[in-house]
Amino acid sequence: MFIREEQPGDRGQVRKVNEAAFGRTDEADLIDRLRTAGDILLSLVAELDSAESDNAEAGSVVVGHILFSRMFVEAARGSVPAVSLAPMSVLPDHQNHGVGSRLVSEGLAQLRVRGECIVIVLGHRHFYPRFGFSQEMARSLASPFPPDAYMALELCNGALEGVRGAVRYSAAFGL
Repeated sequence: MFIREEQPGDRGQVRKVNEAAFGRTDEADLIDRLRTAGDILLSLVAELDSAESDNAEAGSVVVGHILFSRMFVEAARGSVPAVSLAPMSVLPDHQNHGVGSRLVSEGLAQLRVRGECIVIVLGHRHFYPRFGFSQEMARSLASPFPPDAYMALELCNGALEGVRGAVRYSAAFGL
């Protein structure tokens, strides 16, 4: 398995992965809206050679996907740029094999290199803390989501220090 940036030819497979992982089209539709809005910062896929994936077709197959998009925290000092991690998906047959962890780790590493400092996720409270996400860091960020699943991560030390305000996602989220 290797992780790489999504290419235009991957869009059909990315859609299938998201639909299969979530059992609905909502997340795949969100990705399409974020593409149209131009708010995607980073989109990565986890790819396996067909021999590794039990796929009868020749070539490779996308088994996981992660998307990072621009968002802001509206704080007293102005808009503070942040990154939304959403969605992250893995084909059901490949879940619990480290695919999601590899996607998150690689995505965060690339965001660091690009100079991003704050990442926010709504997700499983037992999965994301292993990467440094915490509910405590998100406590001063007003959001429409339940606080037990809403977490933030500083990619730059102190990036959230003194930052208090409401989060503003891309309009593509429909919030």
